[in-house]
Formats: sequence, structure tokens, C-alpha cells
Amino acid sequence: MIVVNMAMKQDDVIALLTENGYQFVEKKGIRLFFEVSGDLAEKAKAAKELIKATSWGMALFFNVAVVD
Repeated sequence: MIVVNMAMKQDDVIALLTENGYQFVEKKGIRLFFEVSGDLAEKAKAAKELIKATSWGMALFFNVAVVD
């Protein structure tokens, strides 16, 4: 599982990642949890790149981490 820590644009992040094969699990405050298959580190890196590639992603403070 990976977690995206982001205070703003959460609905946009959920939509973006689910369109790209990530399964949204739950939201806890600023933490968005996604279930993924495959290498977790690679999926976390790819999620970060997807968010940064958007017009709004470069302006936001966020991080993506692997959760056990």
C-alpha cells in the first residue's frame, strides 16, 4: 500500500491515480491510501511523477510513501 500526504487537491489526486490503476482505499485527514500491485517503491515513484506532471501538481507540497 502507498500513502499520498497532501492537504489540497485530494479529489483530483484520487481521480488521477485511480485512472492510472491505483485502487483508492481510504482517506484519513491529509493521508490518502492506495492499494497497488507490483513493486511498491516503483509504484510510489510513479504516483509522484503522475502528480507532478499535472498543471497543479508542481505547485503543491506533498509526498508519497510506502506503507506496510
